[in-house]
Amino acid sequence: MIDTLLMGALLLGIMLLLLAGGVWIAMTLAIVGWVGQAFFTNTLPAKNLFSSFWESNASWELAALPLFIWMGEILFRTKLSEEMFEGLRPWLNRVPGRLMHTTIIGCGVFGSVSGSSAATCATIAKVALPELKRRGYDEKLAIGSLATAGTLGILIPPSITMVVYAVAADASIIRIFLAGFLPGFLLMLLFSGYIAWWSLRNPHKVPPADAPTTFKEKIRLSGNLIPCALLIVFIVWVLVAGWATATECAAFGVLGSLGIAAWGKSLSWQNFKDALMGATRTSCMIMFILAGAAFLTKTMAFTGIPRELAEWVDGMHLSPYALIGALVVVYLILGTALDGISMIVLTSAVVLPMIQKAGFDLIWFGIFIVLLVEIAEVTPPVGFNLFVLQNMTGKDSNVIAKAAIPFFFCLVVCIALITVFPSIVTILPDVVMGAEK
Repeated sequence: MIDTLLMGALLLGIMLLLLAGGVWIAMTLAIVGWVGQAFFTNTLPAKNLFSSFWESNASWELAALPLFIWMGEILFRTKLSEEMFEGLRPWLNRVPGRLMHTTIIGCGVFGSVSGSSAATCATIAKVALPELKRRGYDEKLAIGSLATAGTLGILIPPSITMVVYAVAADASIIRIFLAGFLPGFLLMLLFSGYIAWWSLRNPHKVPPADAPTTFKEKIRLSGNLIPCALLIVFIVWVLVAGWATATECAAFGVLGSLGIAAWGKSLSWQNFKDALMGATRTSCMIMFILAGAAFLTKTMAFTGIPRELAEWVDGMHLSPYALIGALVVVYLILGTALDGISMIVLTSAVVLPMIQKAGFDLIWFGIFIVLLVEIAEVTPPVGFNLFVLQNMTGKDSNVIAKAAIPFFFCLVVCIALITVFPSIVTILPDVVMGAEK
């Protein structure tokens, strides 16, 4: 166990050194993976490097990522995002924080469509950040809220991470999906609650409220929301009805946004090209990082670090809630080097029997682990949402992580609440599908 911890600490140190030296994020992950395989395993790193890069990107599900990002670029380049904010402005005028809440609302709604944390974070950031900055809102708060609210893409169904867990736990996918809704809404309330509290504490950092508008004027301005709202409703509807996959929904989103922009006469050949090139650059960046992370994940699997950590916890014979506390620490440690799906796959064989033996519901534990994965998405040095926003804003990932700290604690509060009140997770699947397992 000591040797494993030393190995993990060494690899983490190399990663931090490379990142501090300005090495590209994807290259850093790949180099650390190479070092781990070359010096601590008997496998061939070159062979695994090529297979990891191919397997991580040759995915039909991943095709939704560049399409959703392209949709966000179109909304941004053609001023449709500006119209959306104009439609929301009068309704949020009296709420502390006003338009800052659009980051949470947007991530919650879009997360229900994309099922991906990276796609949610990148798309809403492209739409919301320029508008909030232009209107004088605090950029640090906006970036911090986007880094964490982007993780709603894996908590509010449908979610790829939930599907992976359901398969690993041999649990009902429908039950897992249903269990994610109330914790997702709870997390959105916690995020928005913090924004409101911060705005009341820092009124000088919030743009002044607009002049009061009549209800008739609010309805008139809300007309700006109709085109994009119809597009989002259509995408969610065809997905929930089972008429289209997430990737096909992404394609509908691109076609719909192009159609709306053309109908509103804001689409030109120039902004079409700009949107396409912007989406290409962002998608390539994310896929390159995914490939590096996949190679590092394979290294973790060969070295056995995740499994040994889980077995170490199992050998401690803890009480049920002490076990949950220990698993939180283990998954937070793993989150510094692994993506969420890999965390589940590499530890499920050891962790799930422990959870069942301790008397916890596997559906509840699925949401618990998804929330821990969300924390991993904003945990340096391999917080994926931090990388996405770093490349989109030009700010250092540590700066973004610091901005996300208050929202990080909102995630911790959500985990504590579902642990103390597990019915938050289990009540909806029990009501909809019956109490039988």
